[in-house]
Amino acid sequence: MAALAPSLTGARRLVVKIGSALLVGPTGLNADWLRGLCDDVADLRGQGIDVVLVSSGSIALGRRVLDLPAGALSLEQAQAAAAVGQIRLARAYEEALAPHGVKTAQILLTLEDSADRRRYLNSRATLQTLLSLGVVPIVNENDTVATDEIRFGDNDRLAAQIAVTCGADQLLLLSDVDGLYTANPKTDPTARHLPVIDQLTPEIEAMGGDPVSGLSKGGMKTKLMAARTAIAGGCAMAIAEGSVLRPLSAVIDGARCSWFLPENDPQLARKRWIAAMKPKGSLQIDQGAADALRRGKSLLPAGVRVVQGDFGRGEPVQITGPSGETLATGLTRYTSDEARQIVGHHSARIAEILGYPGRAALIHRDDMAV
Repeated sequence: MAALAPSLTGARRLVVKIGSALLVGPTGLNADWLRGLCDDVADLRGQGIDVVLVSSGSIALGRRVLDLPAGALSLEQAQAAAAVGQIRLARAYEEALAPHGVKTAQILLTLEDSADRRRYLNSRATLQTLLSLGVVPIVNENDTVATDEIRFGDNDRLAAQIAVTCGADQLLLLSDVDGLYTANPKTDPTARHLPVIDQLTPEIEAMGGDPVSGLSKGGMKTKLMAARTAIAGGCAMAIAEGSVLRPLSAVIDGARCSWFLPENDPQLARKRWIAAMKPKGSLQIDQGAADALRRGKSLLPAGVRVVQGDFGRGEPVQITGPSGETLATGLTRYTSDEARQIVGHHSARIAEILGYPGRAALIHRDDMAV
């Protein structure tokens, strides 16, 4: 029996990637298209679905404002264009979502922010907080400071990383193609569209091609790389053609697209990832904290009795009970030195003890495999 494609309306948390060719035309921003997209986003938000937008377009917008020549830009020119375009891009989203009463926030990231564990956890915490406050984050690569060594290089892979970071269960890549084909449909009339891919095999990966748009950096190859990241993190991913004025509504209504099915749900995938890590230290907790963990609560400093080992923020530690039994593995939000200072104290005293504000939980429940 063929696997069924997911529906956007069934998502709990959705990440949408918007390509430059959709957002920016020959004369500048495609304002009508952006308003239609934001109408769709507001509709999904009204259904209780968290939405994160990963948007290209800052360099394309900025180069028009700066009247830079057509063709490839130098790194310095691209960074200057991004600096000019980012502020216009953020304002455009803010103005398109404001009539719906939806607040926006801009987040600029580089590859280093996901490769470095401390930055990764900070990014995750910021995204989680914004979403809990009903905000739609607008994410883009920080092209104003990124060099080739710290770049994602395309927003397909950035979007997949963001989906995994924020625990999204669906990722939609809006592009200038309506999904994956067995061959390039523009050159091969026998090419077949693949509506559902339940396993990313080497044969599927070999179907990746080159970019078809002068504005887009990513082709099908980068989308398949994004799919591998997303599905490994428990997130379903779709590739859809997005030029219609209500692109999300079109996908919901059955527009042709390709869905890549996840290996498991995002929370389970994350828990397995954490559980497989080698602990850098341990935290022995009291009975009250052990009972709280079993009820799905976070670990607060007040419940910790002993800190062992030398570990940094974001590193895995073992959590043991009063009798030394292993209860969980988690990613700590404090270094071992900081943990030793705050254990046994209420979270309200963290700033007083450390001299700077910290997070209430020593290990958040989302960063813990019990």
